[in-house]
Amino acid sequence: MSLKHTEIDDFLDKVGVQQLISMFDLLPDILFWIKDADSKIIYANKSFQAHIGVNNLEQAIGLSDYDFAPTHLARQFVMDDQRVMAGQLVDDRLEMNILKSGDLGWFTTSKRPLFDQTNNIIGSYGTSRHLEKTSRALSGMHALKIPVEYIRAQYMKNICIVELAEIAHLSVSALERRFKKYLHKTPKQYINEVRLEHARRLLTETAMPISAIASETGYTDPSYFTRQFTNFFAETPSEFRRSYQSP
Repeated sequence: MSLKHTEIDDFLDKVGVQQLISMFDLLPDILFWIKDADSKIIYANKSFQAHIGVNNLEQAIGLSDYDFAPTHLARQFVMDDQRVMAGQLVDDRLEMNILKSGDLGWFTTSKRPLFDQTNNIIGSYGTSRHLEKTSRALSGMHALKIPVEYIRAQYMKNICIVELAEIAHLSVSALERRFKKYLHKTPKQYINEVRLEHARRLLTETAMPISAIASETGYTDPSYFTRQFTNFFAETPSEFRRSYQSP
């Protein structure tokens, strides 16, 4: 006999949210967090705690991204939180982040608004998957190691998908399937997102003209670059630079 919705709700109420969210401690390649409306950490799993360099949850509670991430990344994360609480969802977005070692790492991030019992938005929650840890855990990902490393090193150049498939010793269709399976995006989408992440870094770390940044990150048409940046980050390159420079 199938369970009724009321029975399921009663069961979940008895289990309690704490037991459910503690499940994320079992996923070593996943960062999981809950934030309040001011982007302060309310909960973080052990992987997230290690990522920001604290020893326990109590040390993480009340922190914001500005306490452990470079300013330009923290600003983007907090702006994301605000957009999510305004109704915009983040799904499997490629992001650059700083690892505990100080090196740069690549993550895919998803975020959602958090509602109270009266359906008011009171915060946000999200997950980030560290791609390099995931690649070690998933043997099939090794087939993408070479093309991914090639893209990261050559993103500023014109990258041909046929050539990328040859480097990986795969057909184009097999390469597409691997990217979709393990990165949830096509090779072209991945190339574009790597370029945009580097463009965002140049916008904050240099005074280069936007047209020069477009060229530096592999876009021959500055207008096309602006459209891609705006679609991905929900603001133009100029707006992003101004928001970063504002007090």
